[in-house]
Amino acid sequence: MRPRQEITEMFSTFVELEKDRFSKWLIDIKLRRSIQNCLESSPFVPNSENFWALHWHKRWRSQSNRLARMHLSAYLQEPNYWAAKKTIAKFTNSQYSLADYFQMANAEIETILKNFNPEKCSSLKAYATIAIPSRLKDILRQRKEADICTNWALLRKVSKKQFLEALDKTGLSPSVIAQYRLAWTCFKELYVQNQPGGTKALPEPDHQLWEAIVNLYNRECQSQLTQPTPQCTREKIEQWLTQAAIYVRTYLFPPVSSLNLVRSEDDGRTTLDLPDPSSDSLIAEMIAQEDAQNKQNQQSQIQDILLKALQNLEAKTQEILKLYYQQGLTQPQIVQRLQMSQPTVSRRLLKARESMLKALIEWSQDTLNISVTSNLVNDMSTALEEWLKVKYGEFS
Repeated sequence: MRPRQEITEMFSTFVELEKDRFSKWLIDIKLRRSIQNCLESSPFVPNSENFWALHWHKRWRSQSNRLARMHLSAYLQEPNYWAAKKTIAKFTNSQYSLADYFQMANAEIETILKNFNPEKCSSLKAYATIAIPSRLKDILRQRKEADICTNWALLRKVSKKQFLEALDKTGLSPSVIAQYRLAWTCFKELYVQNQPGGTKALPEPDHQLWEAIVNLYNRECQSQLTQPTPQCTREKIEQWLTQAAIYVRTYLFPPVSSLNLVRSEDDGRTTLDLPDPSSDSLIAEMIAQEDAQNKQNQQSQIQDILLKALQNLEAKTQEILKLYYQQGLTQPQIVQRLQMSQPTVSRRLLKARESMLKALIEWSQDTLNISVTSNLVNDMSTALEEWLKVKYGEFS
């Protein structure tokens, strides 16, 4: 991939893929004209990509400006592309292609812009470089859950807001949406999860439950629906709920369409000439070197954070950690060595890890502006455990 050098290119061009490889940059004429006008009318503002990224982000956040969103979407093409490359390398057995991952990343532009906080992180591209791979990981996990989730489990888990938004996207009339909503409300009220196997494989309601749902719907429809409706049957409500589950699944986890499509000549975009494609390996090497440098800087900061958190622990807790990680003693052995109770040793080990993990999470939020998810916490916890083993191993 040829990195874009000019401000006009950064905020007006988009990646075109061919056979799951970068092919060329496509110019959006409207965006190019827009950024050129901005540059010409503001000759004294800094000519830096970060300045214009923050400028367009501010306009997007304050006015929900579509033009600003498109400029930022163009600007984040590189982070999206490299996130897709890293994801496909990590999940080699996935059903998705590079183009699919790239499209998933592009579809997350709204989420990235909403979560970016300029007061905590001054670089939108640096934030996106970290946040986009995390979002792709969450999407893959959610899609996997959706694939093994029955319609009835999905209808039990979905929120009212998501349910109504999914129906609204289908173009159904308000009266039909109201019928779907009431049927779903009756279903959720009566279908109580009480199975030990979890919620993902919830079976279809039995005959008795269907009858209860139908009776509740027919009682409530007179007061809940604005338009008079005839008495409903089980078959009709089952049809509504089955169709609603399809709508919800499509809304929450839309199918991925390949980006390798032929664009029409009148789509408002033209192509930029590129150097020899063989230079792509050199660019990839430069990106890798830059990533390595950024990673090294972050690792240095993490080391400082964890060492400080470690030093802030009580002396007795530090001694327990030393015996556990450096000398490899078990908890019962530590109990005998220090003449402490088993619950005390276990509690101090747990509290020490929690304290250090908290410091790591706060650093991630404040410095990297990352939204912490359960997946990320699990990853950090694993990384912390490895760090403790390595750190104390240096003194053994």
